Amino acid sequence: MREIVLDTETTGFDPESGDRIVEIGAIELFNHMPTGKTFHEYINPERSMPEGAFGVHGIGPDLLEPPQEPKPGAVTLKDKQVFARVGQKFLNFVGDSVMVIHNASFDMKFLNAELRWMGLPQLPMSQAIDTLAMARKKFPGSPATLDALCRRFYIDNSSRTLHGALLDSEILAEVYLELIGGRQPDFGLATVTTSGSGTVTDDWRPAPRSNPLPNRLTDDEQAAHDAFVKKMGDDALWNS
Repeated sequence: MREIVLDTETTGFDPESGDRIVEIGAIELFNHMPTGKTFHEYINPERSMPEGAFGVHGIGPDLLEPPQEPKPGAVTLKDKQVFARVGQKFLNFVGDSVMVIHNASFDMKFLNAELRWMGLPQLPMSQAIDTLAMARKKFPGSPATLDALCRRFYIDNSSRTLHGALLDSEILAEVYLELIGGRQPDFGLATVTTSGSGTVTDDWRPAPRSNPLPNRLTDDEQAAHDAFVKKMGDDALWNS
């Protein structure tokens, strides 16, 4: 079962009023496990960047009016490809896989507007799973933002100081797995998977991440673990 967890960043709220996508981030899951395959593009929206949108994601200081000098690590957009150059590549990555999106109607509205302007096929809403709706159904009356769900499920989102499509997709993947009951929601323990060609294989393994996640252990936690293992002697499993 292949799923694509994705997020977008935009210049605003309404593509029909001229707002555009500025970033797409997506990660591939296979049988609810990240494979290491991702899709990530910053996109030149061919318009200016509103201050409000910039305050949310910090992308495109060169498109502000007046333009700002980019700070270290800031992402400029005038030098990026327009959506027309990446739209087909995005469709190829998604294929007919289910898309997992937080507040799916928002992202789908923008993606389909951009695809329509290119004359490319639309993505049906039936192909999307909305984790916002899932969270509201599972926890009625409780906050259902991505940050609130991270707090509920004890998911570390400390690196999320600004919105970013790829980081948010990685966090959303963890939230999604919690919403469906963990990595084995159907208690299936088999490792047999289906390749992209439809051939059943039993040797599939997730590919290494291109950018490994940072170690979440603190120095004190690592020291405590090392001391615990030392007490177990040289035959401890962690020493092998």
